[in-house]
Amino acid sequence: MKKVILAAALLFSSVGAFAQNWTLDKAHSNLGFTVTHMMLTDVDGKFQNFDVKMTSSKDDFTDAQIDLTADVNSINTNQERRDTHLKSADFFDAAKYPTLTFKSKSISKVSGNKYKLTGDLTMHGVTKPVTLDAVINGPVTNPNNKKTLAGFKVTGEVKRADFSIGGSPTAVVSDEIAIRATGELVKGN
Repeated sequence: MKKVILAAALLFSSVGAFAQNWTLDKAHSNLGFTVTHMMLTDVDGKFQNFDVKMTSSKDDFTDAQIDLTADVNSINTNQERRDTHLKSADFFDAAKYPTLTFKSKSISKVSGNKYKLTGDLTMHGVTKPVTLDAVINGPVTNPNNKKTLAGFKVTGEVKRADFSIGGSPTAVVSDEIAIRATGELVKGN
């Protein structure tokens, strides 16, 4: 009986040992969003400071655990006055809620390199489950430095009201926020 327990313990510990850590190549990554202003035009923004950590043992990433953290104070819409307003208590309330996070729950292959990514998104102190579309390219080996890379493109939509962000009428700023994230991850860093 002791041999069976020991063998099982070794098996489970070795599975975790094969999991690889992946880190974000910030020079080749972006975390952006789009809202509609006055039901007329799209306004784009992004978070300048964010990070992604991923652990996965499979080349198709179906066992990936992904954690994203973004600094709300790094919001940038190319309009300083608007950025200041977005950081205020009227919207993100960055003084009280300085980060937004996403923690994956599962990633499932749809077809080819297309996936569904589900997880918990936390903004403005509110956590909600979200499902996003993902396209994953790679892994490939960089011929220059021999590092293993993977590329991710994640898109989806969330509602401001679900996270209690901004009291503006939806005729001024849309309730729907389109999310666009692209990232290059490096294995083993």
